[in-house]
Amino acid sequence: MPDDKPITRLILGLVALSVLGAGCAPAGAGPVATAAGSDPNTATPVTIEYPVMGEAPELVGEVWLNTAAPLRLAELRGKVVLLEMWTFGCVNCRNTLPAVIDWHEQFASAGLVVIGNHYPEFAYEEDLDNLRRAVGDLGITYPVVQDNAGANFLAYESRYWPTLVLIDKAGRVRYRHMGEGAYDETERAIEALLTEDIE
Repeated sequence: MPDDKPITRLILGLVALSVLGAGCAPAGAGPVATAAGSDPNTATPVTIEYPVMGEAPELVGEVWLNTAAPLRLAELRGKVVLLEMWTFGCVNCRNTLPAVIDWHEQFASAGLVVIGNHYPEFAYEEDLDNLRRAVGDLGITYPVVQDNAGANFLAYESRYWPTLVLIDKAGRVRYRHMGEGAYDETERAIEALLTEDIE
């Protein structure tokens, strides 16, 4: 009789990897949009829709890094905004940063504005000098607002670090992803909202 323990171990390992890959988001959390691609039966492109989830709450906070003045969403109409809810002590946030930095560099000229909303989990993350140092050490060049009271974090109904929110050219929330992963899906959403015509 064959030994089925290696198969059992393989299955358990795959389950563990899928759970660990979820990051800080609960199981099943992810983008609202459907996956992009084409129908394998017809080879026709699948239309991706990013439903309107409501008006994006205006950002509050007077302490900003990497910008001369606070940014306001009302002044960013016509641009797509990627709002990143993060804190520098969070491993999941640090794992997501390379993708966010890449999107900033790749899509800024096309009209993407990346804003980091830093809501601290621990007391040492509240210190502005520590935040400044972390932003520099991590190579973050896009604007970051210090949200020590969590006003923006809570206004966007965030529960986990990191959370990525895409706001369209008309100032409406169109996409949300909690935790690590879904980088390809998020990039497709950025591209779709950048090319979208808003009347």
